[in-house]
Amino acid sequence: MTASLIVELASPQQVNGTRAAFQSVWLLVRLYHAARCTPHRPQVHADDLRLRMSNARTLRMAIGRAFRDFEHWGLPVGWGDDAGRDPRFLNLEGRSQGPFWLPAPACDRIVCQVQGKPASEAEVVAFLGLDRHEPAATPLPAAQRLSAREDLAFWRHFIDGKQALREGRLLTPVAGSAGDPSALSALSAFRAARAVAANGFEHAFVALNEALLWRRLGDRSQTRRTLRALRLRRRHHAVPGNDYLDAMEQIVAAWCVYDERDLHGALARLHTLARTEPGATLVRVHPHVRFEWHNLAGLIHRSLALSAAIATDPASAPAGEANAPELAERAVEHFEQALAAASESNVADAAQHVAANLGMALWLFGQAGIRWSGAAPAGETGRAIQWIGMSEWLARGAGHRHPSAWNAIYLMRIARGDCPAAHRPPLQQFRRARPIGIAALRELAGPFADAFQGDAWPASWHQVAASRLAQSERGERKFPLLQQTSLLFELAWYAAHAGQVERAAQALARLRADLRQLPVSDRHYFGKALLDSLPAEVHALAEAVVGG
Repeated sequence: MTASLIVELASPQQVNGTRAAFQSVWLLVRLYHAARCTPHRPQVHADDLRLRMSNARTLRMAIGRAFRDFEHWGLPVGWGDDAGRDPRFLNLEGRSQGPFWLPAPACDRIVCQVQGKPASEAEVVAFLGLDRHEPAATPLPAAQRLSAREDLAFWRHFIDGKQALREGRLLTPVAGSAGDPSALSALSAFRAARAVAANGFEHAFVALNEALLWRRLGDRSQTRRTLRALRLRRRHHAVPGNDYLDAMEQIVAAWCVYDERDLHGALARLHTLARTEPGATLVRVHPHVRFEWHNLAGLIHRSLALSAAIATDPASAPAGEANAPELAERAVEHFEQALAAASESNVADAAQHVAANLGMALWLFGQAGIRWSGAAPAGETGRAIQWIGMSEWLARGAGHRHPSAWNAIYLMRIARGDCPAAHRPPLQQFRRARPIGIAALRELAGPFADAFQGDAWPASWHQVAASRLAQSERGERKFPLLQQTSLLFELAWYAAHAGQVERAAQALARLRADLRQLPVSDRHYFGKALLDSLPAEVHALAEAVVGG
């Protein structure tokens, strides 16, 4: 008879009286718990480890260490979707991707203890950090798999939420809109949908869209909590569209990593999705997944290209590493793929986002002097403005109530891009700069000149910035903090250029206060060099405003 494996759950964790790595013990006990409680579906997914093993340097390292320990303990552990396979014959190449499972004979050998006494089920659950009321992994009844037989209130709320998300009504309803359901915030509409959701399918789709909402707001902690709720629901219910939900969950998780400026970590997550089935197929053929994957990949490569341009001369790049022109080429290719996917799915909102990202990428590459194969000989400003003009035109054509804040921010940055940036210059010198004006912008926008007509595009840039900030103050919109701080800087710059020193100083004082609330990764853009490009008079008055 094979000897038992005595697992001590109390700290410090031990196996057969010898200290063992917590991650290895956790995975062992999680496999044991799954095999006993849900023998018809005993797999433990890699995502479960990400939730519980945040102290491991990487998930792959934690899994590798655990399997070395399993081998030392003489414990066969399998991986992959077929829990009936003999672990001795599995391909090691896919081991770190999971899912993992424990053969029944191996499960029978495990004895869990707490301080030398047999562990109760509640103690095992407590050690794993699971919800003891977590439902068993049982399929939903056939009648609950789709909502065709259910009340349609869910779909009304859900579609209201999607429309609000597209229009940027994220947290707060439009002021004075009481009784108008079409003016609800996205969060309010999604919560209403969740309250009447009848099955796993509806709950899961609300959770995914709430995660997208929190990511748009820049709240990575809430995004990850919502993704965790989605992940747990998918693990324990047979949810239609599960492969799509899994792919989107991984993409949103990659967005969170990208927002923390871990570019290589975010890219690794995208590559993992694209190399393993069913995600690989979805990235190729599902228009929405394909759009999201390529749009984020384009942004990552855009940032990598700009970093490479700053760090090295293309000729001196290390062997095997892509240089700035190559990375810029890849970024544009990804954006083109994203644009094609948006066109195939006939979703103007998706095309709007990628058009703006592509336009800004072209301008940034030009500013950084990156000579990639598609660079415009006469400079990228006109072409960049046309792409952003296309984005604004698509937004207006889709009937959005409010213009894009990002498009205005991008264009104001481009308009002042060639202006000299001396250190706290005198106001008189600062005002001699010649940014691109609104009238010149319309000329450069070419076929999309009409996108910059109307009340949303007044005659001066400081009015453009002020009008968008006023929407927030009136309660018509809720800007994520990064957008608000960006608008405040542009207002300070352009108001100072127009000679409105007091208005510029007030904007700078508000900006400084808001910067303390930004994550470090977002605060990096507003470095000392950027703020010190504002005139000395504006800085002095802003300090007086704070002091007073």
